Amino acid sequence: MISPLGLRVPKLVLSALSPGGQRGRLSILIFHRVLPTPDPLFPDEVDAARFDELLTWLRHWMNVLPLDEAVRRLKAGSLPPRAAAITFDDGYADNRTIAMPLLQKHKLSAAFFISTGFLDGGRMWNDTIIESVRGTKLDSLACKTAGISPLALGTTEQKRSALTTLINGIKHLPSTQRAEAVAEVAESSAAMLPNDLMMSSAQVRELRDGGMVVGAHTVSHPILARLEFVRAQEEVATSKHVLEALLGEKLGLFAYPNGKLDADYCGEHVGLVKSLGFEAAVSTNWGAAGAGCDLFQLPRFTPWDKDAGRFGLRLASNLRRRYPGA
Repeated sequence: MISPLGLRVPKLVLSALSPGGQRGRLSILIFHRVLPTPDPLFPDEVDAARFDELLTWLRHWMNVLPLDEAVRRLKAGSLPPRAAAITFDDGYADNRTIAMPLLQKHKLSAAFFISTGFLDGGRMWNDTIIESVRGTKLDSLACKTAGISPLALGTTEQKRSALTTLINGIKHLPSTQRAEAVAEVAESSAAMLPNDLMMSSAQVRELRDGGMVVGAHTVSHPILARLEFVRAQEEVATSKHVLEALLGEKLGLFAYPNGKLDADYCGEHVGLVKSLGFEAAVSTNWGAAGAGCDLFQLPRFTPWDKDAGRFGLRLASNLRRRYPGA
């Protein structure tokens, strides 16, 4: 339980930094998964109990809005004090099975950005790496395609270290080489890999029908900055069209994969998203959105603290961050 004082102090600070109206600032939080129980390989990943606790704090401190409404009110200069929105990237099945019921319990909404190529049994490349390391019976794994020497896997700590090396070493490879590297790791591991990590099409519809917002996140989650422009255009446009056909409505929101300006997307991709008829797009550049912020590069941030007071104060610190145009 949080003491009344523990809830009140961050709220006072947040109110001063985000007073609403023309001076309002929008804090957009980003998540990916909500696990049923803690994962030894990723002890900092949010699980159900932790997410429930975070939602309790946010409901006390912030005025949490659906992202599409928050964007409209940001543009109009009518944000409430301490405005916030919650977002999820990629389209994991636990977003529907675990996150949505907890959001509904707290009477909150979130926006879910879906990479359409992984619906209905697909698996993201990084999850193939993770599950290969998790499930292998080998004592070490290498990846010649990515120039990675054998990595020890004897302990949980060694597996964590190996995953960091493998994912960082493969992430920014050209798409064909990245696929080859992932296939090499999966084949070498001889592990049984799950095919139910991502949402089904039916679950995406259930999110929308359950009061959540759905947005696009490309087809295959590429680094847009590494693609030829025509390929990037196909990735963004196809994801939008697939989801619009699935839901029977226009999609207004987009999230850049990985989401760091210049490293993952560039100015030409901002123009592309605008040209395709989106109303706003989110990045992973830290900060909070204020009057005059580029609606197609909205910043996002999530405090990592497990103590309520520190979590709230880090939210406040992020409100002070001067994101370009915010």
